[in-house]
Formats: sequence, C-alpha cells, structure tokens
Amino acid sequence: MVYYFSSNTTSPASFIYVGKDKVENEDLIAHGWAEDIWFHVDNLSSAHIYVRLPEGEDWEQMNKDLLTDCAQLTKANSIEGNKKDNVTIVYTPWSNLKKDGSMAVGQVGFKDQRKVKRVHVVKRENVIVNRLNKTKVEKFPDLREEKEARLKELGRRDRDAQQARRKEEARIAKERKELAWQRDHAYDDIMTEDNLAESSNQDRDEDFLDDFM
Repeated sequence: MVYYFSSNTTSPASFIYVGKDKVENEDLIAHGWAEDIWFHVDNLSSAHIYVRLPEGEDWEQMNKDLLTDCAQLTKANSIEGNKKDNVTIVYTPWSNLKKDGSMAVGQVGFKDQRKVKRVHVVKRENVIVNRLNKTKVEKFPDLREEKEARLKELGRRDRDAQQARRKEEARIAKERKELAWQRDHAYDDIMTEDNLAESSNQDRDEDFLDDFM
C-alpha cells in the first residue's frame, strides 16, 4: 500500500507519496522516477517520503512552500522525529539513492553526498500536516508496471525526437544543396550560345556601327 498526498502549494498541485512500511519502501526505492525527490529525517527512523516534480524542474530550486510541506510530512511520519523540535530533514533525487545487498530492508545510502541537501524543521506545524492529511489517499499501485510504462513513454518520445531531428537535418541538407545548385548555375541563362552570339561582334554586318552615327 502507498499513501498519496496532494500539496496545493503549486499549480497544478504536487503529489507526495509514502510507503506504508519498509517493504513498500523497497518497492519505492526500486521503481522511482527521475523526477522523484526522496525525504527522510536525518539520523532518525522515519518514513521515506517522495515528491514528484514536474519534468525538467531543477530539484535544487524546488518551490519553498512545497519543500516545507515535504519536510513537515516527513517529520510527522517519524515516531521519534514527530516528538522532537529542531530536527533535520535530508533530501536528494531518487537517482542518487544507493541500494546494495548488504543493506537492511528499507535502508539506503547515497551515490554522491554532494547531492544531498538538508532543511531544518524547528517544530511541527499542525496547520500544514493537517492540511496534507486531509488529502491522504490509500492505493495499491503496481509500481513496477508504472515504471515500465513510464520508460516506454520516454523511449517513444526519444524516438520521436530523434526522427524529428533527422527530418530537420534532411530538410536543411536539401535546402543547402538547392542553394548551392542555384549559386553554381546562376549564370547559365546568360551564357547560352544565343546570348553569346548576340553580345559578340563577330557575325555583325559591317555597317552596324552606322547605327551610332
């Protein structure tokens, strides 16, 4: 089971999701999307919270209100962290999560510590947590199937983009070829035998100069 929340701090609303337990967390780790940002209470046990950003959005420039929503929800879903003030929330792109066979269920590491950011949460903001909890929906998604469908869609879009690029390159090449042909044959009409004969004095009548007298 996965819990989904909606944050109205952005337009359209952003959706935040979390696994019910560490087993679901494993599936979320395995089948995340490139647009997903992972949140966790630093040095304390907590749920793994994810937010899915719009495609192409820079995670380091995340909307501040959305960041606050994610941090508050992460704190609220930590047994220890929810009781404490002044906790630190860590967050990083899903693609930066590292998982190997030596790690316990639900445990993750990071591929690059430079891509791990932290946000300080002074205290629980009930107004924010309650607002988010009102949007909570329980679902049983097939995360593997969703990820495969996503990858197929990205592959199709990439193929379409490549085909469009090839067509554009062919159009440009054809246009250049036509311009080169026009440049090389710009004087073809002028240099015909009839035009050369008309401009030559060789076959003119000997009295043709009288026209100028």
